[in-house]
Amino acid sequence: MGRLLALDFGKARTGVAVTDPLRIVANGLETVETARLEEYLRGYFSREEVDAVIVGLPKNLDGSPSDSQRYLLPALGRLRKAFPGMTFEMYDERFTSVLAQRAMLESGMKRSDRRKKGTADVMAACIILNDYLESRRFL
Repeated sequence: MGRLLALDFGKARTGVAVTDPLRIVANGLETVETARLEEYLRGYFSREEVDAVIVGLPKNLDGSPSDSQRYLLPALGRLRKAFPGMTFEMYDERFTSVLAQRAMLESGMKRSDRRKKGTADVMAACIILNDYLESRRFL
């Protein structure tokens, strides 16, 4: 059984998280410049067995597509073309940024660490992946 990898897409940066091989829990990997994401994934896929990529789907509170989908969907299309054998699954990411900020506050993370670019992106990717795992737990 391969790992699951999650992406929290951003215009400039993308947070990346991955499960353990048994798919029990998600852990943050790092933040990657979105322009270099394909290169990063190529290297990661060559080192680790990954069965699917879970991509955070940005939506507005009412469930309608957010403006962020303008740049996410073309980027996702390029990834699907670059990795035709990989499964890419969209998963609702509403509230993940807010939850990531709250989790960093509650964990006692220093303000300077919370302000580092990318910290919230990795945390959001972890939340997306953990939510995804939880939603599939009883299927």
